[in-house]
Amino acid sequence: MEQRMACRLFKIGVAVIWSVSLIGCQTLVKDQGVLRVDSSQGIHSILSQTLLSAGGQKNGALYTAGAMAGFAKSFQPAKYKVVRVRYATDRRAVESNSDEVFGGEPGTMSYGSCHVSIPSVHRIGEIESPSLLKWEFTEDPKKHVVVLRTELEPAASFFEGIASDISATPEQSALIFVHGYNVSFVDAARRTAQMADDLQFSGVPVFFSWPSRAKYQSYTVDERNIEWAELDIKDFLRDFMEKTKATHVYLVAHSMGTRGLTRALAALSTERPELLEKIKGLILAAPDIDAEVFRRDIAPKLVSQGRSFTLYASSNDKALRASKMIHGYSRAGESGKGIVVVDGMDTIDASKVDTDLVGHSYFGSTRTIITDMHYLFRGAPPPDKRSGLESIGVPPDKYWYIKP
Repeated sequence: MEQRMACRLFKIGVAVIWSVSLIGCQTLVKDQGVLRVDSSQGIHSILSQTLLSAGGQKNGALYTAGAMAGFAKSFQPAKYKVVRVRYATDRRAVESNSDEVFGGEPGTMSYGSCHVSIPSVHRIGEIESPSLLKWEFTEDPKKHVVVLRTELEPAASFFEGIASDISATPEQSALIFVHGYNVSFVDAARRTAQMADDLQFSGVPVFFSWPSRAKYQSYTVDERNIEWAELDIKDFLRDFMEKTKATHVYLVAHSMGTRGLTRALAALSTERPELLEKIKGLILAAPDIDAEVFRRDIAPKLVSQGRSFTLYASSNDKALRASKMIHGYSRAGESGKGIVVVDGMDTIDASKVDTDLVGHSYFGSTRTIITDMHYLFRGAPPPDKRSGLESIGVPPDKYWYIKP
């Protein structure tokens, strides 16, 4: 009786497994910003593993239970996924056993890829890191956004690889991020991966990392270094547009990084204006640029009928408030009475969104901002057509604010 029951259970188990095999079992892997289907762990492999795992059992019931347990184990959800982000940097390589491959000193151009973990417990807007409050002392890719490895590539193979990846995307698209002050190379990689994942970006994510010292007390040093990096940013953008054949390029810059990006674009608009036609979206988040200089000299050169141009500003940005004290003049990323409004550019006041204590990194850490940015990567409907925004004033002084 027991043997007949065991045999029946075994047959049922095999039937279930075989039914699933007709549907197919594949694993989604996120690589280079695109979800790929990995069939290396298909159903036949899993079936073989489960049957072999139970093969040593003599009792039929145990045999069936072992096979089904092995099968179920194969379907346990992944603890994290890996996002591959490409990089270009003019930081000097670190000659030590440090976790940082590149430091805060200017150097020659380097290219490559970073493989970054996004844990299954990831929440939109967060870059999960070890927390002493949780008794976490080391990085764990199952819990944290971690740079798992960094690869160096020659310039030629770097651009060839990106060109190949871009050709496989739906819109032949790429996202290029330029970080701000007080940001290390590793943190720039983590932010790029987190942002690309949260935005569900289907193209190729890339970041340019200039030599920020990644120290609060090195503000003036970072100012010098972003100015030094302007030529490298311009040359990189030129090479990227020429060699990858991307047709939909989206640029995002934050804080002090907006200085290097906007001036590089202004120079390209004079030297190679045809290349800028590939840029479909430009986002400047909390730009640490003199407001009047930006309004008069920079923004007019960036306005184009063929792209969306968005500036996020806030009156709660303590970092820009400190910058204003240092320079004596308002910054383009500040809102309030002197908020920067330029014809052809959408100014969005983010003062009412919840932020951290400093209120400076809201572009990547606040769900409402990420949602609004998501629109910009999906055809860029005007602000009047995007949910969550309300207008203030009338043209030419009209701008928008994000509702709390």
